[in-house]
Order: sequence, then structure tokens, then C-alpha cells
Amino acid sequence: MKKNKKESFFWTSYSDLMTSMFFVMLVLFVVTVALLHKEMVKIGDEREAMRIERDFTQSQLDKIREIQEATQTIDTNYFKFDENYKRHTLRNITVSFKTGSSDINDIPENVRNTLAKAGESIRKSMLKAQKENPEAKFLLIVEGQSSNDGYVRNYELSYSRALSLVKFWSSRGIYFDKKGGIYNCEVIISGSGTASKFRELPDNSDNEKNQRFVIHIIPKPGEIK
Repeated sequence: MKKNKKESFFWTSYSDLMTSMFFVMLVLFVVTVALLHKEMVKIGDEREAMRIERDFTQSQLDKIREIQEATQTIDTNYFKFDENYKRHTLRNITVSFKTGSSDINDIPENVRNTLAKAGESIRKSMLKAQKENPEAKFLLIVEGQSSNDGYVRNYELSYSRALSLVKFWSSRGIYFDKKGGIYNCEVIISGSGTASKFRELPDNSDNEKNQRFVIHIIPKPGEIK
């Protein structure tokens, strides 16, 4: 009788133990499945985020390419693309101020007329780019320079030379803002003195070719949605 009671107690305890272990295993299984599902969702979200980022980056690159191509419409009679500096600059227009002067009238009349045509060419190319790609934006940098002659006010002088060109364009009715029908251009007037890397050689006091201004047209993307 005692033996039967012991066996009955053993099997009852064994059954409870197995039930408990099954319950534990079931809980662990459910937890594992839940964690795996959570990780799969997380991985899926990360992959989707990566896809969106990749597509967005490609969209940015496409926009930048479109804007760069828009600058190729600038009249090559007046501008050339410099591969070393990756920017458009004046072609075959010799601009040289008198030493210490920023008077635009130092430049011969025929050259001034060509500068007016070059300015109008910039305006028309920007109008075209604006129509084809409203998100395109441009920086039009007019950089004044001076000869390397040790003059202490070369920065101020070079800035005045750049300003004289912008004022000259305005006097000819050439504007790069809403007056000229343009809403995507920022004009920057700067004076680099003798500090610019974009200079005529030899870079010494005798080289009057550096008594000038340089025009840079730099495209940039606007807001990309």
C-alpha cells in the first residue's frame, strides 16, 4: 500500500513538473517569437528607411545634374568653363583698370559694350534655367582683383572694382533680381585683393591683367522635396 502511495506521489509530482516545464517552454517560445517579429519589423523599417534615403540621394544627384547642365546654356561667345576651378569665367574680354582706380570708364567703350552683352547673356541663361527648373538657384559672384603691388588698400580697391561692374550692369538695365525677372539668383560682390588663386601669371606688380574683376556663376540646388 505504501509502495502504491509512493508511486502515485511520484507520478503526480512528475506530471506537475512536466506541466511546469511545458508552460515555461511555451512562454519562452512565445517570447522568442515576439522578439523575432519585433526584430523583423525593425529590420524591415531600416531597409525601407535605407531605400527612401537612397532614392532621395539619387533625386538630389539628378537635381544637381540638371542644374549643372542648365549652366551649359550660357553663351560661349562670352564665357568659358574652367575645368581646373569648375566655374564659368569671361572669355576673350580683356578688363584692366588703371592702377589704383575702380572707375569703369577706365575700360574702353567697346569692352564695356561687350561686358553689357555678357551680363545680358547671364540673365537670359538664368531665365531659361528658372523656367526649366524652378528649384535651381545660382550664385553670381563678381570678384574684384588687384595687381600684386603691395598697396595696403587692395581689398577695398578690388571690392570697388566689382561693385563698379554691378552698377554698370544696372545702368544698362541688366538686373539679376525680380527687376530682371529672376527669382533664383543671389549676387555677391567681393574683393579678393591679391589673395585669389584665380589670377594671371606672372603674379607681380607689373602684371596689369590682375587689375580686373572675375565673374563666377555657381549653380546650387534649392529645396529638394
